[in-house]
Formats: sequence, structure tokens, C-alpha cells
Amino acid sequence: MSNSKALSEAVLENGQPAVVEKTLMKDFLALIKIGIVNSNAMTTFTGLWLALHFGGARFLDNIDLILATLIGSSLIVAGSCSLNNYIDRDIDHLMERTKDRPTVTGKVQPGKVALMSFLLIGIGTAFLLTTTVTAAVIGLFGVFSYVVLYTLWSKRQYVSNTIVGSISGAVPPLIGWAAVDANLDVMAWMLFAIVFVWQPPHFYALAMRRVEEYRAAGIPMLPVVKGFKATKRSIFLWITALLPLPFFLPELGMTFMILATILNIGWLVLGIYLEKLKDDMKWAKLMFVYSLQYLTVMFVAMVIVTLI
Repeated sequence: MSNSKALSEAVLENGQPAVVEKTLMKDFLALIKIGIVNSNAMTTFTGLWLALHFGGARFLDNIDLILATLIGSSLIVAGSCSLNNYIDRDIDHLMERTKDRPTVTGKVQPGKVALMSFLLIGIGTAFLLTTTVTAAVIGLFGVFSYVVLYTLWSKRQYVSNTIVGSISGAVPPLIGWAAVDANLDVMAWMLFAIVFVWQPPHFYALAMRRVEEYRAAGIPMLPVVKGFKATKRSIFLWITALLPLPFFLPELGMTFMILATILNIGWLVLGIYLEKLKDDMKWAKLMFVYSLQYLTVMFVAMVIVTLI
């Protein structure tokens, strides 16, 4: 073996395969939008946990159901997100935050992305069917609402696209609950309502920060069509709509209702206080960051209060 060939193989053994593997994993995680998958897994788990708790079932006795639900729901979310990337590959290059997606850079073939998407959705649905048919049906409805109602229909045509898209984002806690109890309790629907109402102020704040990108891509987000003033007004209205929702969850106790109310009022107060800065981009950034923490604290708290 020549020295150059030996050196080449040594490089392949010691570095390149690991780099290639790392790159492939990074591309895969970008395709499935791992951040969205993780946040949806959190709300799915909360719905599942509360259904087990109030149904009198033991957590450790239902590990198989829990794993099937989390794996199944995560796979259908991942498949839906990668399908969204496949559909939007013609406009993603116009936006800074999406221009490096593998579907834009050409690192993966579009046909393979579509195939992978349907496989993920199919396998995820199969996992959910091992829990209840209701959970699987709700999961498929989530796919339909995200891919068809949002991505294909409303995203590029209507300023209400964010509200339409919020339907699919609010489905995961229903999947979690339905996997345990197919007869969805009022509490399950309140979890859906909280996530649904949370999404417009969350995504409107993001849209304010990325307004020029959305404008370039021709996506009629609220700040593009109506401007920042109208967007801020809408954000405040949606946050206000969150105020009464915790009081429809009396089973979670007074501690949770107080915490949730503080979170809601805190979000409003933050928005009002930041108005003094006269900096729309900073206002949008801090409101967006708060919205991320809000959802995490809210849903983690729902689990914690049942353990106290």
C-alpha cells in the first residue's frame, strides 16, 4: 500500500466518516424541525400524564403506552414538518432562517424528502394505533391541518394563516390524552385551547422580527399586510384571551391557577413596558422569548402540581 493511500484511509477512518455522519444528522434534524418536534412532545406528554393521573392509572404500569404515544406523535410531527420543507422549497431560499435547509441547498433530493415524510407519518400512525384509534385519527387530522390547511392552502394566500396553522400546533395534547382515554375530557380540550391561543402571539412576534423575509417570500403574515401597530394590538388581544383559560382547570388546584395567571399578566405587562423603548424589533424579540418560556413553564407546571 502506498503512503498516500495509507494516509487517505487513515483520514477516512479517523475523521471524515464522523464528520459525514454528523452532517447527515444535522440535515435530518433540520428537515424534521427538531425544535418543533421537541415542543410538541412536551405538550403531548402533559396531555398523556394528566389523563393517566386523573384516570387513576399508574405511570410505571403504562410505560409501553407512553412510549408508543411519544414515539408515534413525534414521528407524525417530524413527517409533517419535513413535508412542509418539501412543499416550501421554492420560497425558503428567500428567508434567512430557512435558506440553509437541506431542501434549499440541494443536499437531499426532494423526492427522497417526500418519501421520508410519508414513511415517518405512516410509522407514527402505526404507533398511535397501538394506543387508541382516536389518538391515531387526531394525529392524522393534525397532519392534514398542518400540511393541507396551513402549508398548501392558507400560508401563501391569507393573513389568517397563523390562526389556521395554530390548529395543528394545538393537537399534540389531545393525542396524548386520547391515547389514554378516547373519551376526551373537558380538560383535554382546555389544553388544546391554551396551546391554540398561545400560538398567534408567539408567531406574530416572530413574524415582526422576520417581516422583510416574509415580505420577500410573498407570505402575507400579519405584520407584512397590516403593519406593526395592528400586529401588536392583535398580540395583546390574544394574550388577553389566555387570561380566563386556567380557571377552566380547577382540578389542577389554586397553585396552578395563580401561577398561570401571573404568567398571563406578566406577558401583558412586559408588552406594555417594552412599548416605552420605542424599538419594535427589541419588543418583538423579548415578547418571542417570553412566549417560549411561557409554554414550557405552563405545561411543566401542570405535571408538577399533580405530584405535590
